[in-house]
Amino acid sequence: MSARAKSRINDFVIRLANVNGTGSASANTLLMKSIFRMGVPVTGKNFFPSNIQGLPTWYEIRVSGDGYLARSGDVDVMVAMNAQTYQKDLNRVTPGGVLIYDSTWPRDRQLARSDITILGVPFARMCNEHFSNARARILMKNMCYVGALAALLDIDMDVVRSLVEEMFASKTKLIPANMEAIELGANYAKEHFDCPLPLRVAPLDKTAGHIMIDGNTAAGLGCVYAGATVGAWYPITPSTTIMDGFKTYCERFRVDKDTGERDFFIIQAEDELASIGIVLGASWNGARAFTPTSGPGISLMSEFIGFGYFAELPAVIFDVQRVGPSTGMPTRTQQADMLAAAYASHGDTRHVVLFPSEPQECFELSVRAFDLADRLQTPVIVLLDLDIGMNDWMCPELDWDETYRPDRGKVLDADALEKTENFYRYLDVDGDAIPYRTYPGVHPKGAYFVRGSGHDKYGKYTEESKDYKEVVDRLNRKSQTAATLVPKPVIERSGQPTKTAIVSVGSCDYAIREAIDILAAKGIHMNYMRIKAFPFSPEVEAFLNEHERIYVAEQNRDAQLKHLLTIETDYPKERMESILHYSGLPMHCRSVLEVIAPEVAKGEAA
Repeated sequence: MSARAKSRINDFVIRLANVNGTGSASANTLLMKSIFRMGVPVTGKNFFPSNIQGLPTWYEIRVSGDGYLARSGDVDVMVAMNAQTYQKDLNRVTPGGVLIYDSTWPRDRQLARSDITILGVPFARMCNEHFSNARARILMKNMCYVGALAALLDIDMDVVRSLVEEMFASKTKLIPANMEAIELGANYAKEHFDCPLPLRVAPLDKTAGHIMIDGNTAAGLGCVYAGATVGAWYPITPSTTIMDGFKTYCERFRVDKDTGERDFFIIQAEDELASIGIVLGASWNGARAFTPTSGPGISLMSEFIGFGYFAELPAVIFDVQRVGPSTGMPTRTQQADMLAAAYASHGDTRHVVLFPSEPQECFELSVRAFDLADRLQTPVIVLLDLDIGMNDWMCPELDWDETYRPDRGKVLDADALEKTENFYRYLDVDGDAIPYRTYPGVHPKGAYFVRGSGHDKYGKYTEESKDYKEVVDRLNRKSQTAATLVPKPVIERSGQPTKTAIVSVGSCDYAIREAIDILAAKGIHMNYMRIKAFPFSPEVEAFLNEHERIYVAEQNRDAQLKHLLTIETDYPKERMESILHYSGLPMHCRSVLEVIAPEVAKGEAA
C-alpha cells in the first residue's frame, strides 16, 4: 500500500463494475446504505447503459467524512466483476488503490499493476458450491462481494444484517440466503487478507437527521404535497421515476380508507404532445397538473408550451436532463436544456425555470413550481438532470410546513364574479401584468375563450397590430413580475477581499463547493452564487456587478448559462469565463480547478 492509501479513513471511492441485468443494484445500494448507517457521509452514482441487460454498468460510492458528495474523479477500491471491462477497470484504479476481482477463473498475468494491490476472491466458485439455483448463484455473487468489502473496509456487519432484514422484510425467506452469501465473502476476506485495509470506514455521527433519496422520488413527493391531482406523461429516461414516486405516494396518501376512492388521476399518454395537452386542460379546469419528461420531450412539447404561455394557463413540467442532441446518451447526465427551457416554443417567449441542486430542493421547488404556475398563470419548468434525479443522495430529512396553503393566484369565484360588472380574461387590473382568471362552470360571467391565436386584452380575437402588441408587451412585464417572485440565488462570500466569483446552477453545486475549499486552502478566495431560477431575480445581476471576473460553471458544451446571463443582464460578456463539463458523467472539482487555478495563480503573481 502507498503512503497515500494508508491515510485514507472515511475518504475514498469504491467503484463496482458489473453487467447490466445481473441484479447488482440491490447489493450496491446495501453497501452504500451500510456506510451511511455508520454515520459517514456518502453518495452513490449509477453509470448504466440504456439497454435492458448485457452491457457494462458501474456503481460508484464516494465515502467522505468531510461531507464532499460530488464525484471525485478517483477510484480507490475497484470491484471488477465484469471480465469484458477488466482492463479498463484495472486502468481506472488510482495508484495506491485496491482492485478486487473474481478469481474463480485465472487472470492473465499481463492484467496486473505494480502500483496497486490486487485481491482475488472466488465469488462464483463459492456461490456455485453453496447455492443450487442458477439465478441465485448470479445474484448471490453480488452479496458475496458486499461481505468481502465489509471485512476489508471494516463495515459493521450488524448494520449490514439489519439492512438486509429491512430490504427483505416482505420476503423474509430470502434473508438467510443473502446473509449466507455476505458471510461467505466476509469469511474468505478475513481468512486470506489482512483486514481491514488501510482504506477503511470508521464510525462517525454525521448522518443523523439525514436520509438517502433520489431527486425524482423527492420531486414526486413534492407534487403530492403541493396538491397536484393530475399527472400525465409519456415514459422517457430519466424522468419516469418521478411519476412512479407520485403514484406510490398518492396510493399511500390520496386513497380514501373507507371508500377506496382515489383523489388523483394518472394517465400514460400516447406521446409527449398529448401529455402536455392533458396537463394544460386539467390546469384550465382548476386541477394542479404536471408532466415529467426529458430533453426530447421538451422539443415535442414546445408548441403546447408556447400555447400555455400565450393563453396563460398554469402547468408544471419536470425536465430531467440527459445527454443530447437527438437520442444522445439517454442514461448520461448533462445540463444542455437551459436555453430550450427558458425560451421554449416559436415566437417571443420567456418561461419560468427552476434549478434544484439536490433532492431536498427537488421536493421544495416542486411545491414552489405549482404556486408560481398558478400565481403567474404560465408553464413552469423544473430543470433537474439525471445525476440529481436518478442517483442516491444524502440530504437533510424533508421538512413540511403544516401551515402551507397552495397559492392559487388570481382566481375569481362565483361571489366575486356576481359582483363584477364585466370579466375580461386578459385585462391587467392591478398593474402587475397578471390578469384574473376563472374556472369553467363557476358562473356565467366567467366564461371566456381560451385563445392561442391573436387576442386583445378583452379576450377577443384580433389581428390588429396595436392590440396584439399590447398583450405581448404585458406578457413581457409579467416576466419582470416573475423575477420578483422566483427563488433568490444562494450567495456565499469567502469572507476575504476578492473580485472573483463562480456562478453556477443545479448539480454542479457540490463540485464547486469542494473546489472552493481547495482553492481557499491555497490562499485563493472565491465568492459563489448558485442561481435557483429564471427569469433572474435582481440579486443575480447585482452579484455579477460586484465582481471583475466571473467563472460560469455548467455541464454543457455551448455555455448555455453564460449565454442566458449575457442575454438577460448587462454584465460584460468578456468578463465571464466558462467552466464546461459535458462528458455525460457528473462534474467533479477538478473540472473547476483545471480552469480556475492557473488563471488565478497568474493574476496573483502579476
